[in-house]
Amino acid sequence: MTDRLNAVGAAGAATAPRLGGPVIDAPTTVQIAPLKGSRNVLWQVLKTFRRQFALAALFSGLANLLMLAPTLYMLQVFDRVMLSMSELTLAAVSLICLWLLVVMGTAEWMRSVILVRAGVKFDEALGTRVFNASFEHGLGQAARRQPGRAFSDLLQVRQFITGPGVFAIFDLPWVPIYIAVCFILHPVLGLASMFFAFVQLGVAWLSHRSSHVPSEAAQLAQTESSSFLQSKLRNAEVVEAMGMSGALRRRWLVRHHQQLATHATATHVTHHAQAWSKGVRYAVQSLTLGLGALLVIDGEVTMGVMFAANALMSRALAPIDMVVGTWRSFLVARLGWKRLNELLVDHPERDPALTRMAPNGAVELKAVSATAPGRSTPILKHISLGALPGTVTVVLGPSGSGKSTLARVLLGIWPASAGEVLLDGRPIDSYDRDELGPLVGYLPQDVELFDGTIAENIARFQEIDSEAVIEAARIAGLHDMILRFPKGYDTPMGEAGQMLSGGQRQRIALARALYGRPRLVVLDEPNANLDDVGEQALTQAVVALRQQGAAVWIVTHRAGIVNVADQLVVLQAGQVQLAGPRDAVRAQLQQMQQAAQAAAAGAAAATNPSPTPS
Repeated sequence: MTDRLNAVGAAGAATAPRLGGPVIDAPTTVQIAPLKGSRNVLWQVLKTFRRQFALAALFSGLANLLMLAPTLYMLQVFDRVMLSMSELTLAAVSLICLWLLVVMGTAEWMRSVILVRAGVKFDEALGTRVFNASFEHGLGQAARRQPGRAFSDLLQVRQFITGPGVFAIFDLPWVPIYIAVCFILHPVLGLASMFFAFVQLGVAWLSHRSSHVPSEAAQLAQTESSSFLQSKLRNAEVVEAMGMSGALRRRWLVRHHQQLATHATATHVTHHAQAWSKGVRYAVQSLTLGLGALLVIDGEVTMGVMFAANALMSRALAPIDMVVGTWRSFLVARLGWKRLNELLVDHPERDPALTRMAPNGAVELKAVSATAPGRSTPILKHISLGALPGTVTVVLGPSGSGKSTLARVLLGIWPASAGEVLLDGRPIDSYDRDELGPLVGYLPQDVELFDGTIAENIARFQEIDSEAVIEAARIAGLHDMILRFPKGYDTPMGEAGQMLSGGQRQRIALARALYGRPRLVVLDEPNANLDDVGEQALTQAVVALRQQGAAVWIVTHRAGIVNVADQLVVLQAGQVQLAGPRDAVRAQLQQMQQAAQAAAAGAAAATNPSPTPS
């Protein structure tokens, strides 16, 4: 890659105009209304695995049916072999029982394989959708506090539907069958098994009531503690340089101790329920054996029935005991299921009929208002603006006036907005983002470069077009600097990051925004970290974009870039204070400034009048 890029760079990047952008041969049908997702997205996905679950249920039924084999074997040994003392009979029933147990083990193994494969396919079916929905959800301000939760929820759900909890669900329908066999052996044994089953179910119900709230509180506390710690680790340099680690550690310890306390409570409740369940199970085994012995003494059953009933009752209560043991996993998976379903419902799959035609870059905002989660007043208030291809619009305003929010709204990546954002007369949400993305350039205020080479970052991790990469780097004034690196364009960002200044990183991000000659370019404070050379390169890049026919929007507070603007927009408290051609807005700003100075001078004179001569 280095040789190829360097060779192309030495020969000069191809400069043939590509003003129309990439040609996209696809339907132009527009679906403006957002798709409405079903309220049970996960159930719809899970229903596609009906065949796998039916096979797992079939093998579970076979395994549970063959669980009767040891019981029948004990009956034959005690009631037939021990009386006849026939070694041939013992060998025959032993071989039959052994063969049935092998079949039972095979059935258990088959259902496990089926569920594991179903879990993998379940993950594959949802992985891409969860990835896309997480990115869309990540556009919201509140979502950034808990990155990656959706994938953790998907893991919890997948592990539960392939774990012992599902095995218990498949085994539960066989509990009445085992109890019915106990009735066949003797009515008293059947009634006893029913009683013990209800006791075990009562323990499971009490376990749910007592562990539901503590488990939710423990998971919430763990998430908050982890999110707090991760956010501070991302800013470790600031924390260490300004001596903030002690104070932040104390704040983290408060959350950590709360997490430990809630976790201890939830664990205590779960272990308490498991202890009771285990105690009931052992009591059942002993009491069943004692009850069978009493019936043997009274001559109502044989020794074989006594031991068989003991084994049957233990088997009947095993699924209930497994439910108690996996109850906490069920609660965690249920919470994950709920959050995951809400995420997929709120962010459904994109309509395949979305617009795929390359836009020219004409942008129009009609009565756009934007707010943020948890904020009562809107950030932007009824903004109406527009810009044609081949023009440069510079947005000015003090901090907090809504400039960065306007930049995101222009790109359709601000989640909470009202009004219309039109690109070539179509709502920007009606475009397919995968097709629109390469035709859009965006330089955020907080520059983020990703793990990979410089060339991969500039090419947006798509297939690298060497000429386009070098062209973008030249326009951003980076080409010669990159060639000075030992590996040139193949220099990893982790390695280059130690040699790059903040301004150079910003210029790499600018080159990324310029890659592929986009039709719409939004630059948010692009000169914040630039020196004079960098700002000159930025000015040249903006001029080049305008010549290519792109619509360029620049958010800034520095006046240097204003000279290349075709129109100026001045924001104040989320509203458009002034908007129009550059020179006209400049004249208005100058008049307003002169009026403010005159008013200030008049107020000062009124406050401090000159002394009257005596």
